[in-house]
Amino acid sequence: MALVAPLLIFLLLSFAAPIGVFLWRAVGDTDVAPVLPRTIAALADWDGKALPGEPVFAALAEDLRIARARDQETGSGELARAATRLNADIPGMRGLLPATARRLARASDGPVMPAVLAAGPEWNQIETWGAIRRAAGPFTDFHLLAALDLKRDATGSVKLAPPDQQVFRAILLRTLWIAVSATLICLLVAYPLAWLIATASPRIAPWLLAGVLLPFWTSLVVRSAAWVVLLQREGVVNSALSGMGLIDGPLPLLFNRFAVLLAMVHILLPFAVLPIYATLKQLDWRLPRAASSLGAAPMLTFWRVTLPLSLPGLGAGALLVFIQALGFYVTPALLGGPNDQMLSWFVGFFATRSVNWGMAAALSVLLLASVALVVGLYGKLVGFDKVRTA
Repeated sequence: MALVAPLLIFLLLSFAAPIGVFLWRAVGDTDVAPVLPRTIAALADWDGKALPGEPVFAALAEDLRIARARDQETGSGELARAATRLNADIPGMRGLLPATARRLARASDGPVMPAVLAAGPEWNQIETWGAIRRAAGPFTDFHLLAALDLKRDATGSVKLAPPDQQVFRAILLRTLWIAVSATLICLLVAYPLAWLIATASPRIAPWLLAGVLLPFWTSLVVRSAAWVVLLQREGVVNSALSGMGLIDGPLPLLFNRFAVLLAMVHILLPFAVLPIYATLKQLDWRLPRAASSLGAAPMLTFWRVTLPLSLPGLGAGALLVFIQALGFYVTPALLGGPNDQMLSWFVGFFATRSVNWGMAAALSVLLLASVALVVGLYGKLVGFDKVRTA
């Protein structure tokens, strides 16, 4: 333990800790409570069935005045962060919250409820106040529910998001479908290739194996970009087909599901070939020959003897390919259309473009849970001892 402790500490600090901090964003909610503490406290006993009373509006006005003054004094930007968090729940809050703070700063003494309601129609909606109460923190299920197209209403009940906001379930199903399709195609191509390498002569087998390993020596981005050159309208494939007179015009080979699956299979194929090859290489070939000598047809020998004995390698290859296919980002982004982007693309979108770290972390948790579920099902149905054997 003393010898491996430095490596473990390095992995914890440089790998596990950043991932844990990022995933924490999926359930952590600390942007609104420091800005609207009095409002959240006043909403604690609100039933969520009608607009809150004057004390809640007064608490909101006091919180906004204090937050605006603190931002002007220190430049901390707390009000903007709170508005951004609420905007993820109620569109329009990013501009409404600072505008309301400015309006209240100019308002005279007296009841503040009319002044708040005049600042924007959102304050006259029950869901706006429900969003403030849901953002009380320090923990929240808002982002995790949103990743499943669910949300809580003002009363706290979980319900489906509006139809025009239900996107992530379809994206998850699309991601799973593309990953399953790529895995099945890889296995169908990899098994004959692994069989050929395993049964080839000692002089030819190393060259075939080197051909399988060759893609590992090329960057994934370069391989994906090469398919753009091959499949574009004036690319190599369309030019060759047109030169042979097989087509009258360029085929739509790029920016669709076909291009995504083709490039994914090209990239992931070695991860399916190598485990199957390792299993076939260790296979006792006397068993298939014994089945043939007892009168079994070649196809029956394969189904009853060879295939069952090679299932550990087949399962290990399927697991490796499927897990990696779930997280593909670059290839669909370069070769796919808008309806071909997978879950990881949206993680990148929320992390870098809309800067919604909570939603990016929630989608990452969803992707991680999908991988864990697949691995768990595989271990339950097949057994990890067979994976280690392969």
